[in-house]
Amino acid sequence: MPFPPKPLRPERSASDWFGAEVRYWRTLRRLTQRGLGQRVWASDSTIRKIETNDRHCTEELAAQLDEVLQTGGVLRRAWKLLDAEAKATLPKSDKPPQSEAVHGDKAQVRSILDDVERRAFLKSAGAGLVVAPLLAFSASLTGFSRPAQIHSSDIDQMRDAAQVFTSWDHSYGGTAIRGAVVGQLYWAAQLLEAPCPPSLRDRAFAAVAHLFMVGGFMAFDAYAHDDARRAFAFATDCAEEAGDWHLRAKIYSHRSRQAIWRGRPDDGLTYAELGLVRAERLSSPERAMLHTARARAHAKLGQRQETLAAVGDADDASASESPLPAPRWMGYYDAAQHAGDTGHALWDLAVADIHPARPAVDRLSAAVEGHDDVYARSRAISGVKLASLLMHQREAERGISAADRALDDVGRVRSRRAEDDLRELHDIAGHVAPERDVNELRERIATLVAAS
Repeated sequence: MPFPPKPLRPERSASDWFGAEVRYWRTLRRLTQRGLGQRVWASDSTIRKIETNDRHCTEELAAQLDEVLQTGGVLRRAWKLLDAEAKATLPKSDKPPQSEAVHGDKAQVRSILDDVERRAFLKSAGAGLVVAPLLAFSASLTGFSRPAQIHSSDIDQMRDAAQVFTSWDHSYGGTAIRGAVVGQLYWAAQLLEAPCPPSLRDRAFAAVAHLFMVGGFMAFDAYAHDDARRAFAFATDCAEEAGDWHLRAKIYSHRSRQAIWRGRPDDGLTYAELGLVRAERLSSPERAMLHTARARAHAKLGQRQETLAAVGDADDASASESPLPAPRWMGYYDAAQHAGDTGHALWDLAVADIHPARPAVDRLSAAVEGHDDVYARSRAISGVKLASLLMHQREAERGISAADRALDDVGRVRSRRAEDDLRELHDIAGHVAPERDVNELRERIATLVAAS
C-alpha cells in the first residue's frame, strides 16, 4: 500500500516553496513522480526529494521541469531564490564575515525590524543609505562586503527585486515566498550606514521604502501582523523622506487594509484619509485605490450612506483621466481590481442586509472574470466572496458553481486571508443550503484548509 504524500510547508523557506510548486504542477499535469522523472531523465527518488526539500534542484533540472510541466518559466525564475537561499545558509566557517544565515521565521523578522529602528535611520540620514545587492540576482555571496558607496545599479536591482516579488505575491500569495524577501530586508537593514551620493539619496530612500512595503504586505498576507505593522511604518518614513507621494499613498493603502482586516476599521479610515493628503499629486488609479479603502472601512462600520458615497468617489476617480501617469507598480489596479475592491465593500453591506446584494454580486463577478492567472490570489478571494454572498442569498446552485471555480485558484495560492474567507464560506454554506447540496463543497473546503 503506497504511503500518503508528505505534507509540505511552503511558508518555511524558498526551497520548501519550490518543492511545493513542483508537486503542484506535477499533480496538475497528472504525472506520477516516476512519470515526471522519466521525462526529465531523473529518478522518481530525485523528484520526491526535491518536492520534500530533501535535495537541492539544479538550475538545469529546474529548466527541464519548467518545459515538461509547462509552467511558463515559474521554476526557472524561482531557482534563483533557491540558489540564493542555499548560499545564504552555508555553514558559518564557509562564509565571509557579516554573512550570517537568514531564515524567514517571525523572530528573525522582528529582529531585523528592531535593528532598523535602533539605527534611528531617518534621524541620521546624513550618514548615508545602503541598498543591498540582491541575493536573488547575485552570482555568489562569497566575498560580500559593504560597498564604498551606493551606485545607481544597486538601486535598480532592489527595485527589480521588489517588482519580481510583487508579481509572485499576486500569483502565489505572501506566505509562499516571504522567506525569500526577508533576505532582502536583512541586507537593507544591515547596510544602511554606507554613504550615498546626494544625487541618489531620494531614489535610494524610495527603493528601500518599496522593498519594505512589499515585505510588509507579504507579512500581512501571512498574518504576521506585528511584522507587517513595523515594516509599513518604516516604509512610510522612507517614502516621506524621499518625497515620493506615490509610494506614500500605496503604503497607506496597505496600512488601511491591514487595520480593517484586523477589526480596526476606524484606524483603517484614518490611514486611507492620510493617503489622500495632497491627492492632486496622485494618479487616477491611486486615488481610486484609496477611496475603495475608505469604502471598505465605512462598510465595516456599518455606515451605508458613507460607504456608497466612497464607492462613488472611487468610481469617479477610476473613470477620470489624470494628467499624472500611474507608477509602473500600480499596473495591477485595473478594472477587475477596482470591481473586486468596491465589491468587497458592498459585500459587507449586503450580508448585513442593509443594502441589496445585486451590486456586490455584479462587481465581484466582474472581478473574477477580469483577473487573469497573474492575479490568481485576487481572483480567488473575490470568487470566494462571491460564492459566500450567493449562498447568503440562498442561491445555492450559483454559489456552488462560483465556489468550485474559486477553489481551483485557492489551491495554487498560499494566503492566510484566503483561508479565512474559505472558512467563512464553509460556515455560510452549512447554514443556508440543504446538506445534500453543499456536503461535497464543504468537504473540499475542509481538505484545502487542512492542507494549507
